[in-house]
Amino acid sequence: MATASQWVQGARPRTLPAAVAPVLAGTGVAGFEGGVGLGAALLALVVSLALQVAVNYANDYSDGVRGTDDVRVGPMRLVGSGVAAPAAVKRAAFLAFGVAGVAGLVLAVSTSWWLVLVGAVSMVAAWAYTGTAKPYGYLGLGEVMVFVFFGLVAVVGTTYVQLEELPAAAWVAGTGVGLLACAILVVNNLRDIPTDTDAGKRTLAVRLGDARTRQLYAGMVAGAAACVGGVALLTTGWALCGLVFLLPALPGLRRVLGGATGPALIPVLQSTGVAELVWAVGVAVPLLVVGA
Repeated sequence: MATASQWVQGARPRTLPAAVAPVLAGTGVAGFEGGVGLGAALLALVVSLALQVAVNYANDYSDGVRGTDDVRVGPMRLVGSGVAAPAAVKRAAFLAFGVAGVAGLVLAVSTSWWLVLVGAVSMVAAWAYTGTAKPYGYLGLGEVMVFVFFGLVAVVGTTYVQLEELPAAAWVAGTGVGLLACAILVVNNLRDIPTDTDAGKRTLAVRLGDARTRQLYAGMVAGAAACVGGVALLTTGWALCGLVFLLPALPGLRRVLGGATGPALIPVLQSTGVAELVWAVGVAVPLLVVGA
């Protein structure tokens, strides 16, 4: 039976900045454009965190029962390592989905009922990443879905539940956050190219190959920097403070472009997550201050 510490590891806490960042960014835009709805923002945070944990447990379960995690380079997986039964990990995933669903339903009741459809699609997409007979995560489409749901949908949705409007700045902020969320997945899959290839998991990194995947990671970091400028043009020049995200991003970028492989890429997962969080804080705080 897995210990509490192992369950926490299985939830992959290093990925949680990818859930916090879009809510911060969306709230920053809402504060600049009209005002913060604290209750809605907190509920959006619950939805985002619960979905991230659900995705992590769902991937652990699905990859574990397929045997993809039998040879593991990255952080410990509950099913693959044998410390937890697949059924228990599956239940944990659906419990997290349930938490996200309840919080999302409250948001929908207080704003727009069509958000129920958005939430349902988000949860189906989260499960289908690895949990179907033909998972899209094995077809090289994982980055697309991360960009859409943990970038655009999460940021724009957070802004909408507070303003009931869809300002242009939210879309640009969603693009920047989404690119860094994708960069986390890209470096994860870069690390796993050898084992994913052996397991028949055709991630985007496997399809692109080592060199082009490293270039893609660099392009995503550069794109996120450009999005800071885009938000500043649409709101206030003080949003350029978001460029501070390059401080935690550059060491990881040097490591990726320097040819690091295997376990040497694990710290880049954390530094990219921190960079995404710093991007959101650096953009959101000036927007909130100026908009106050």
